[in-house]
Amino acid sequence: MNLRINDDCTVILRPITEDESTLRTNLPLTALELEELATISHPAQRVEWLACRVLIRQLTESQGMPYTGLLKDEFGKPHLIGTPWHISLSHTTGWAAAVLHRLRPVGIDVEPIREQLKRVVPRVLSEPEIAHAAGDVDRLAVYWCAKEALYKLYGKRELTFREHLHVEPFVDGADQLVGHVRLPNHEEQLVLRCFRVGPGLLTVAF
Repeated sequence: MNLRINDDCTVILRPITEDESTLRTNLPLTALELEELATISHPAQRVEWLACRVLIRQLTESQGMPYTGLLKDEFGKPHLIGTPWHISLSHTTGWAAAVLHRLRPVGIDVEPIREQLKRVVPRVLSEPEIAHAAGDVDRLAVYWCAKEALYKLYGKRELTFREHLHVEPFVDGADQLVGHVRLPNHEEQLVLRCFRVGPGLLTVAF
């Protein structure tokens, strides 16, 4: 499934059906990427890691740019080699997603909607967010997915979901949200698009 967010931003979401050897066929991997892959021992996680790179290769080549691999910065955020375009990757069990934005930083997250969110997510929400979610698993999933996307967009480590990443209250079923990154020396407002697809939710921040 391809989702065109706007003229500069495209998302690709796919169920993972291939095995590792199939995914690695003709996939360019840098020496650093091969080192990273070697540290992943779980077979399913290796497949998800590779599937994300297959998708970002497809997105890059669909825009007329050759794909030569990814390079991670000091914070672990991936960047395309040889182009200033911005990307983000996400995966969950059985699914992989990638987004490419030609002009500005972007973040993506894909998540299933599951009851465990009731235990985990309130720990990373602000008091107003907890009050708005009211224990509803669908709202909790939206907050979690949105904050993950914001975190990936910002791409640095000196922030916490609860204190520095905020999502404004939303109408149930809304496909556009407003997010904020609030740090002592940096603040910005961001658009989030939320889609109910694939395993549950897919959110893109830009």
